[in-house]
Amino acid sequence: MSVPKRKVYLESYGCQMNLADSELILGQLSASGYELVQEPKDSGVILLNTCAVREHAEQRIYGRVAELGRLKNKNPDLVIGVCGCMATHLKEKLIQSSQFLDLVVGPDSYRRLPEIIEKAVKEPFVDVRLDKYENYSGINPIRAAGVKAWVSIMRGCDKFCTFCIVPYVRGREHCLPIEQILDQVKNVADEGYKEVVFLGQTVNSYKDKEEGLEFADLLERAAEVEGIKRIRFTSPHPFDFDDRTIEVMRDNPKICPQVHLPLQSASNSVLDKMKRRYTIEFYDELLQKFRESIPDIGITTDIIVGFPGEEEKDYQHTYDYMTKTKYDSAFMFKYSAREGAKAYNWGDPIPEEEKIRRLEGIIQLQVTISLEINQMEVGQVREVLVEGEAKKEEGSWFGKSPQFRTVVFPKDGAKPGEFVKVRIERATPHTLIGEVVK
Repeated sequence: MSVPKRKVYLESYGCQMNLADSELILGQLSASGYELVQEPKDSGVILLNTCAVREHAEQRIYGRVAELGRLKNKNPDLVIGVCGCMATHLKEKLIQSSQFLDLVVGPDSYRRLPEIIEKAVKEPFVDVRLDKYENYSGINPIRAAGVKAWVSIMRGCDKFCTFCIVPYVRGREHCLPIEQILDQVKNVADEGYKEVVFLGQTVNSYKDKEEGLEFADLLERAAEVEGIKRIRFTSPHPFDFDDRTIEVMRDNPKICPQVHLPLQSASNSVLDKMKRRYTIEFYDELLQKFRESIPDIGITTDIIVGFPGEEEKDYQHTYDYMTKTKYDSAFMFKYSAREGAKAYNWGDPIPEEEKIRRLEGIIQLQVTISLEINQMEVGQVREVLVEGEAKKEEGSWFGKSPQFRTVVFPKDGAKPGEFVKVRIERATPHTLIGEVVK
């Protein structure tokens, strides 16, 4: 007996890749007659699309499943499932650890999700097979309302950085054909989205081998699509940038002058242990190429402190490089060992209090730098794509400048999806505040 038409509630955790995958999940379920609801109490199926990159995320999901499990006491037919990276990482352990879970589904199994839900009604079901050929062609994502659309151009990763479990939970790298990507870009333009964000674990390693095309070709062709006003991408790997990509970014006004350039560490010995494939000299030369070619570019980064073997001098190299380089902003983390990654076998030798000290040091440094950079924006007029209501400023919109800086300004007749000119009048480390220029 098949499952009757159900209402599904979906929560997403983690990176933009997970958000894009959630849109795929909804597209597949909608095509099978499922309806999205906004409250878990109104649903017959609850799915948590998860991230496994950091340990805290696992504890959060266990707690959330237990919380949602109370609804199952009232409705025994309720199906609760965990999807995504954590599903692949923990597999059967998830179901064994929770009396409330009915299904565990990996990121390559979403095409089978309607069938899996039917099976999970009768008994707990696990499907975490990785498929190097699955790119979800033919599934139309149900995207969240807004002004920007996420488009996944590749899945998986081949880099195998020693701190990371992504290749093990998302599989090896495989790319979508360029024509399928461009069809998605045309579709989102027709739906009214103004900005497209290309996604991939190492997005700039994209290749369409059948057509002999690379990432720079994709950027160039996507910029030709009418209706799309801005193009961004995340998250690239420094090793995979070439001069042509920088030139295409420089020469095409639709491609935003902004790049996320993950560093992780400025110590060559740590970079080598992380298997990052570049030296700090290679990285710095690349960063300078970006700044010389695109003088107003915004550059952000990722930093990990406390990696096994990181000595005080290694940390100081990172601190000094951040001081010199002056990133617009940074995502900064203390190392946490992830079972399944190569570095997990090396233990976690640096004391927690020392990792916290190092992390707090670079956070304080970056706050100072971000404020300094933002204050230089005061008096400038920036074009801002209006995104929505500002959280902390009543009666104001927020949006992004081309450099991906958050700008807050009075509504003053503007609407989400419109571009407005905003004169920056003051700044905080995280936000620019201004007035619309008539």
